[in-house]
Formats: sequence, structure tokens, C-alpha cells
Amino acid sequence: MFLARVVGNVVSTSKSEKLTGVKLLVVEPVDFVEQQGEGKPLVAIDSVGAGVGEIVLVVQGSSSRLTETTKDTPVDATIMAIVDFIDMDGKRTFSK
Repeated sequence: MFLARVVGNVVSTSKSEKLTGVKLLVVEPVDFVEQQGEGKPLVAIDSVGAGVGEIVLVVQGSSSRLTETTKDTPVDATIMAIVDFIDMDGKRTFSK
């Protein structure tokens, strides 16, 4: 699982039937302290109603197919939580 910021949308009218009606978002991995970008963006399925600019938790691999939205779906990354706040070492590093 990793922390990411939603930075965009992907629209695809031709796709696997199992992806019909599923929202595709572009996420950029970020660090836990300053939420600054620290990796290449990737496309993730949105299972929680996230939007551009939000900080989210993303799972990859077989775990990405365990939500109600993604069960038995050909996905490798799923947004499974919208972050409200992050506390580390007694300090709040992020608050929505």
C-alpha cells in the first residue's frame, strides 16, 4: 500500500467489459511527510469516490482486486481509501 495524490482522470470508451462504469484516475506516489511527488504516475481504479487533488491510499497486485468494485476485474492498482489526516512521530504531517 502506498500514499498518492490524485492528479488526473483517464477516459476510455473502448475497454474490457468488466471495466464498464469504473472510474480511472491518475495517481502520483507521494511521501508521508510533505506529500511531495516521489514516483512515476500510474492509473488506478477508484473504489471510494476520490477526486483530483485528494491524498489517497493505493494498493497494487492481487490486493487491488479485493474491493467490491474490482472483484474479478483486470486491475493492478486500486484506490481503497481517501486520507483524512496523517500523524507521524507525534506530529500531524497532513490534514484534509
